Amino acid sequence: MTLPRIRILATGGTIAGSASSATDATGYRAGTASVDELIASVPALRELADLSGEQFGQLDSSDLTDALLLDLARRVQQLVDDPWVDGVVVTHGTDTLEETAYLLHLVLSTEKPVVLVGAMRPATALSADGPRNLFAAVTVAVSPATLGRGVLVVLDDEVHTARDVTKTTSLGVHAFASPYGPLGVVTDGRVAFYRSVDRPHTARTEFGIPEALPRSAVLFAHTGLDAASVEALDGVDVIVHAGFGNGTVSARLVDALDAARARGALVVRASRVGSGTLTVVGASADAANRWVAADDQNPQRARLLGALALTVTRDPAEVQRIFHTY
Repeated sequence: MTLPRIRILATGGTIAGSASSATDATGYRAGTASVDELIASVPALRELADLSGEQFGQLDSSDLTDALLLDLARRVQQLVDDPWVDGVVVTHGTDTLEETAYLLHLVLSTEKPVVLVGAMRPATALSADGPRNLFAAVTVAVSPATLGRGVLVVLDDEVHTARDVTKTTSLGVHAFASPYGPLGVVTDGRVAFYRSVDRPHTARTEFGIPEALPRSAVLFAHTGLDAASVEALDGVDVIVHAGFGNGTVSARLVDALDAARARGALVVRASRVGSGTLTVVGASADAANRWVAADDQNPQRARLLGALALTVTRDPAEVQRIFHTY
């Protein structure tokens, strides 16, 4: 019987990390283990797939840049375009895993499985979660039921869509969650899906992989935030204001944000609360200010979607359509 051909693309992160002691789960160095060592640590993987490994990088994911993120997207696209490859699993640090997954979800053109996986404990730790997570990720990647579901994130036996998932705790192994729940679970070596994503993704989006992303920044609202913080972002193309509640912008910031918009920046209202839909009226006069509401996207994903939107349009009304579409 021919096994599915899966490429494991390793980028580093905690899943490949090491510490001086098996009891040390925080003072480790990320990305020290090679992709071959990761594969060798889970012999049962060979029963699931015809595996090959590739070392893209050995980074702490907090050091990822937009340029590296686009390089990764290009490499994943090359792999899924290869008829020899049936699916791709990307090992990744958890700090920025959700951002990488979301960008891939929007720019890749494929129906093939692309699964991101990480770990909360380094490979040298007692009860390291990386091997089990990697086994679950490959289990998802080889399943015919995964085809066409977009980019997925697998940790702690849960399968999440890249559109929704976010890291919700700093240290626990159950660190990722989605506001609408996981798409499915991995149990006893098989994946079961219970819902799908309605919003467009992968082969059904209007985005490609750009040469570069416009400059972007997230401004986190708090009681001491003043207009000088906005003015310091002069030259930034996308300013995401992570506001209070329904994306509320303090009155003392409105003029500065509108001046940034007048200079050509895209101003996006998001919320710092972590979930929920933002309305385009009520909390801020978006239509009058030509700002954009982030719909239900958190600030870090709104930054990426806003940057991608600017690669196809600079019309705020069209950008608002994009946010309501994706």
